[in-house]
Amino acid sequence: MLKKKKANAEKEMSFWEHLEELRWMILRSIMVVLAIAVVAFFNRKFVFDTIILAPSTSDFFTNRMLCRLGEWLSMPSICMGDLTLQIININMSGQFLTHMYISFIVGVVIGFPFVLNEIWRFVRPALKYREAKYSSNAVVVSSALFYTGVLFSYFLIVPLTVNFFGNYHVSDTIQNQISLNSYISMVVSVTFSLGVVFELPIVIFFLTKIGLITPAFMKRNRKYTLVILLIISAIITPPDVFSQIIVCIPLMGLYELSIYVSERIYRKEPS
Repeated sequence: MLKKKKANAEKEMSFWEHLEELRWMILRSIMVVLAIAVVAFFNRKFVFDTIILAPSTSDFFTNRMLCRLGEWLSMPSICMGDLTLQIININMSGQFLTHMYISFIVGVVIGFPFVLNEIWRFVRPALKYREAKYSSNAVVVSSALFYTGVLFSYFLIVPLTVNFFGNYHVSDTIQNQISLNSYISMVVSVTFSLGVVFELPIVIFFLTKIGLITPAFMKRNRKYTLVILLIISAIITPPDVFSQIIVCIPLMGLYELSIYVSERIYRKEPS
C-alpha cells in the first residue's frame, strides 16, 4: 500500500518537476560515463594493447582455442594461423581522436548499468504498480544480456570477422593495410550490435505485454529466423560449416529464450 501511495505521489509531479528530474538523470549519467572515460584515457596501453587490438593477433585467446580445436577435430580450416593484419594511421590527429573515442566507448560500456538504472528510475513512476512489480529486475537482466552479447561478440564474432576480412584477397598482388579508423569502427560496431541484439528477450517481453507479438507468431517464423541467422553466420565466419554453427547456435538459443519469455508473459496476461 505504501508503495502504491508513493507511486501516486510521484505521478502527481508537475511538468517542470519531471523536466528537472530528466535533466538531473542526464547529468548524472554523463558524469559517470565521463569519469570512467577519463580512467580509460589514462590507461591507454591496457585499453588498446590488451583489449582493442588483441583480436588482431594470433595470441588472442579465441584464435589459440580455435587452432587447438581444429587440431583435435582434424579440421585445420577453423584455425586462423598467423594473422598478418597491418593496422596503419593515415591522419595527423587520427590516433589522438581514436584514443578519445575509445575512452568514451569504454565509459559507455562500463557505465551501461548505471545509465540504464537512471532511465528506469525516471520511467518507473509512470508505470502501473503491477507493471513496475513485474519489471523490477529489468535493469539487472538487461545489463546481463548486454554484457553477454558484448563478450560473445568480442571473443568470437570480432576475431572471426578480423580474420576473414583482414586476410581476404581478390588478388595476390594486393596487400591489405587496414586503417586504424576502419579497424576501430568494425570492432565497436560489431560489439555494440551484438550487445543490442542480445536485448531481444527484453524487447519481446514488452512487445508481448502490449500485444504486438505472440509466442505462436514467433514459433511459426522459427524456420525463417534460422535461415537468416545461418546467412549472417556464413558472412562473418570462415567458409566452413563448423564455424557457422559455432556462431549460429548462441543466436538461435537467444531466439528460443525470447519465445520462452513471450510464453510466460502471454499466459499471465488476462484474456
